[in-house]
Amino acid sequence: MRLARQHKNKLDFFSIVIYLLLVGFGWMNIYAATIGSQIGEAFDLSQPYGKQLVFIGFSLVMAGVIFAIDAKFYERFASIVYLGAIVLLLGLFVFGKEINGATSWYAIGSFTLQPSEFVKIAVCLAIAKYLSDLQTNITRPKDQMIAIVLVMIPSILILLQNDAGSTLVFLSFFFVIYREGLPNIHLYILIFLTALALIAVKLGVILAMVFATLILLLQPLFTKNKYKFRLWRFLAILGSVFVSKFVQYFYDNILQPHQRDRLNLWLGFEDDPEKLAALRKTILYNLNESQKAISSGGFGGKGYLQGTRTIGNFVPEQHTDYIFSTVGEEWGFLGSSLVVILFVVLLLRILYLANLQKNPFSRIYGMGVAAVLFTHFAINIGMVIGLFPTIGIPLPFFSYGGSSLWGFTILLFIFLKLDSNRLNEW
Repeated sequence: MRLARQHKNKLDFFSIVIYLLLVGFGWMNIYAATIGSQIGEAFDLSQPYGKQLVFIGFSLVMAGVIFAIDAKFYERFASIVYLGAIVLLLGLFVFGKEINGATSWYAIGSFTLQPSEFVKIAVCLAIAKYLSDLQTNITRPKDQMIAIVLVMIPSILILLQNDAGSTLVFLSFFFVIYREGLPNIHLYILIFLTALALIAVKLGVILAMVFATLILLLQPLFTKNKYKFRLWRFLAILGSVFVSKFVQYFYDNILQPHQRDRLNLWLGFEDDPEKLAALRKTILYNLNESQKAISSGGFGGKGYLQGTRTIGNFVPEQHTDYIFSTVGEEWGFLGSSLVVILFVVLLLRILYLANLQKNPFSRIYGMGVAAVLFTHFAINIGMVIGLFPTIGIPLPFFSYGGSSLWGFTILLFIFLKLDSNRLNEW
């Protein structure tokens, strides 16, 4: 009993140290990316690096408040937090401020807040709450549908605000649902729909339908079941028609022109030499300059505050989504490797602690935290080096921005609070 009391107020300091290292190193690179050629005061609140210090200070306060709250609070009020998050997203359609074509921010004077960064926390809590319920059996179609709807509602609302990047992150929760027992058939369906969508965009709806029909008719050949043209197969073919038409319509009419261009370039759909040359000067400009900055750093980097491309502001938005290019130029391969190692170690630590949880809610929430952080980490760095298209999501704990830093801090420290209560769970 004494040990339980002692553990109740014990945080995993290993994870906290990694968090502080990422936040601190991130600020150093934000400073380098925004200072220009003149060294300025760190507390200059007119500059991004000064504002980021304020954001960091508030993050530490938030972490303290999270740890002060009883661990059971997060499980008990998960549903209310989720509903509140949905209300915040709905409010953007009326009170939202448009920035870079997306209506994803609330503006209070010069201060802006992006609710989608906090909605991830709400969805993570809601999924953990629902999947840990004794009445939930994820092998049942009804329960599968409810879990998927919990993820899709905020995803659709964010997509309607023209924030495709944040929407993509919510797909990470399907890894959590799959981890908790979602049947493999859903994975096969996802692969099938992805292939169908690509064919519909590249080759047209008719060829997409030919593909869907062939797959569905030949499916019995790859199973032990005796071939029989069942009703579900016919309905699936009709459903494929709808999906193909919707994907094509979405691609042509809902996605912004720059988003289509980015996808076309990434998928290799664009083959017009003149348009490719023009896109290299516009859509690909950020990526090209980012890759030049990273490659110029070499093995050991040019040195802190010595990056010529960083000082010259060659990379637009370098302190936000492209912050990793600053690491590559000024710290080189060694510094870039250190950042990657820190993220990997943090992710492995979270997964390790999640598997130690006695409470299913805490375990599932921990898996959700790892899934969200990994998705952001992989996509952001992949985007900066050209493996993924530019979709505009921050590097956790590293990129400039109060909303993203606070959101990731709350996400992580709720789990650390749940973990601190592990020995008290029965």
